[in-house]
Parts: sequence; structure tokens; C-alpha cells
Amino acid sequence: MTQQLRVVSAVTGSAGQAFAALFRLLKVARPDRPIHPEGLGLTGTLTRTGNPAGPSGIDWLDSSGTDQVVARFSRSLGLPQVLPDILGLALRVTPSGAAAPGSGPADVLFASTGWGLAGRFLLMPRLDVAGAAMTTLMPYRSRSGPVLLGLRTRSLPPGSLSSGEWVLGLHWAKPGGRWRECGELRLQTGATPGDIPLRFDPLENQPPGAGTYGWTRRLRKPSYRAARRPAPPAVVRPTGPAAQHSTTGRNSMSTVSQLFESPSADVWRVIADGWLYSGWVVGASRIRDVDAEWPGLGAHLHHSVGAWPLVINDSTRVTAVEPGRSLELVARGWPMGEAKVDIKLEDRGNQCLVTIAEDAIRGPGKLMPKFLRDPMISARNRETLRRLELMAVGGAGKPK
Repeated sequence: MTQQLRVVSAVTGSAGQAFAALFRLLKVARPDRPIHPEGLGLTGTLTRTGNPAGPSGIDWLDSSGTDQVVARFSRSLGLPQVLPDILGLALRVTPSGAAAPGSGPADVLFASTGWGLAGRFLLMPRLDVAGAAMTTLMPYRSRSGPVLLGLRTRSLPPGSLSSGEWVLGLHWAKPGGRWRECGELRLQTGATPGDIPLRFDPLENQPPGAGTYGWTRRLRKPSYRAARRPAPPAVVRPTGPAAQHSTTGRNSMSTVSQLFESPSADVWRVIADGWLYSGWVVGASRIRDVDAEWPGLGAHLHHSVGAWPLVINDSTRVTAVEPGRSLELVARGWPMGEAKVDIKLEDRGNQCLVTIAEDAIRGPGKLMPKFLRDPMISARNRETLRRLELMAVGGAGKPK
């Protein structure tokens, strides 16, 4: 028995370190959240009915009460919405009643899995939550042995999760036993739906009467620790004088220029119309929305990149602007990363010299050696300049 425990300890410890290494690699592309990069914040209540027919061995589950809940729904890999992904629902529960004397908030994490005996331990990608089952995947330690928690949707709001109340049934089961319903979870978004900065830790914040097994801690804790470490230097944006040199220094960015047979006013008119962005920027497949103040400082342009149906939705932000003369952008296209783009116009009467300087500043592209990425960026931006000139010459952006 002792030898078996040593084997289990070694296997789970090695697996935990392997997951941590993967998380450190993912942080190169996603410094803030390696997985579940974007989410939807929710609030609501969890009504526990207790388990009079047969206790689970976890005090919190076995007593009745109503708990306040803050939650975050997300897609694990951050894939486009048209593709299945592993769904996640993280709950921060504030236990109430006799089961929680002096206890603090508890974090309970669910992921989309199967519901049967084998499937409840397997992550399963889903398109949406309508038919998805979600479980804690790994068991809690109770007085009577391991206990899994599960959620199943009872009703969904019309349209999307941000448009009404999401109702789920709470269940528990022994790893090889049947599911038993023990409560109801009701969630909804706030007045302004969006993500929340809350971080969840199910290893340190457990429900009253629940514990963890050593093997689950060895498997999960290294990944949590890696996810919360500061981003590696390769993906941290420099600040101060170093930032100015790294983003605008003469030899720091891939730079291409072209003399346009159009005055600078015609060229700027195209650039200033965000809805024309996909017509001249190579890689942008469509424009979804443009801030009214575009191209003002801080304005966003919401675009998609890729070929349908495999498109990625992201945005570009204005970081500096001198109307009619220059525009500096941070263009996002995760999971590929972010790039700094500097566009300058030099007026030459009926002609205009247009220069685009660009380089990766965050994500996997930053790790590619500069001598490899510069030719790729330059080739793309030469085509971008050709398209921009054709649109300027053709009168794009002029009022009808």
C-alpha cells in the first residue's frame, strides 16, 4: 500500500509540474490569464436543499440555506465561438446558515464534462451551455469519502447569458455513484455585462466541511502558481525611455514606405474611416464595430482576422494620433499576439510619402527571431500600402 501511494504521489507530482510548464508557455501568449482568457461576470444565489435522504459528508451540502454567489463563465481555450471549447464556470460562494460559522468565501470550479460514470472525469468541448454538463472533475474530501459536484442547466435566458437569468441544478455524487440533486443556482449579469478581475482558488478556499486530497493538490497547485506569476520579460511592455526606443527607434521596427500619387488629405481620409480598415489592412477580414471617436486617442476598432468560418474577433486601439500626419496603434489578434503599428504621412503636394513601421510587442510573435519576423511583416505591409493607395486614388472615404 505504501508503495502504491508513492507511485501515485510521483505520477501526480510529475503531471502537476508538466501542467505548470504548459501554463508558463501559455503565459507568453496570454500573460494575464493563460486559460479562460475572456469571461462573463455573473451574480446570483445558490439555494441548498440539504440531503435528508442521505448525507454527502460535506457540512455545507448537507444543510439548507441560501448563499450569495459571484461567478465567471468562460471558454477555456478562448477559441472562436463557432468552435467547441471546454466551458468553465467559477463560483465564489459566501456560505450562510449553521454550516458556515465564521467561514469565509468558498471557490468552486466547474468544467464541461460528461455526466455518466466515466464521462464525469473527462473534459468535453461544447458549443454552448444548453446541453452541457459541468462537474468539479476532481473530488472533494468529505467525512464519508470522495464527493463530486455537478451542475446541469434547467433554463436559459433568451438570446445569450447576458440577457436574463440562467438557472442550474446543483448535484453531488460519489465517484462511482448516482447523482443526487441538492440545490439550485440562479445567475444573471449586472447592468453592464462584462468580465470581472476576480481570481478563484479552489484549493485554498473550500466549502465548510470539504477538504482536498494530496494527489489533487499536487496535480493542480503548480499550475495555479504558474498562472499567477508575473509575465515573462518577453511579453512585458517596456515603459519610459526604453519603451520609446523599443517601439519607435530607427532600427527597432520593420519599416516600409511608398510614395502615393495622392495628396495626404486623401490618404488620411481613408485611414480616418475605421469601416474601411478591412479594405486595406492585410489580414483583417471584417469590421464589426468602430468607436464614434475613431481615430481619436484611445478609440477602438473591432475587427476579425482569418478566413471564414475560422475567424478570430479582436480589436485595435489608438495609442497616439496627430490628425493628417500620424497614427500609432496597438493591433490585437490573440492568440497570435499584439503588434505596435506606426503610420506616418509626409505631405508632398499632390503626392504623399506613407511609412508603416510595425513589430510584435506581445505574444508568440515576440518570440520569433527578429531576422525571421521582419521580412514577413515587411511583405505584408508592402501589400497594405498598395491597397491603401488604390483606395485613396479611388476616392474611398469621400462624402457622397
